[in-house]
Amino acid sequence: MKLVIRETLERIIDLEGYESKEEALAELKRAYKNEEVVLDSDDFVHVEFEAC
Repeated sequence: MKLVIRETLERIIDLEGYESKEEALAELKRAYKNEEVVLDSDDFVHVEFEAC
């Protein structure tokens, strides 16, 4: 039997100085991709268990 454990991590990031939500989101994606923002166990919000 195969089982799944799914954890959800979440962090609110406050970015200021951007003219639009799209610019801020692009910057956040860039920072995440470059590992400038790394979620860890402090960002844990939820866990799910299910059978496949």
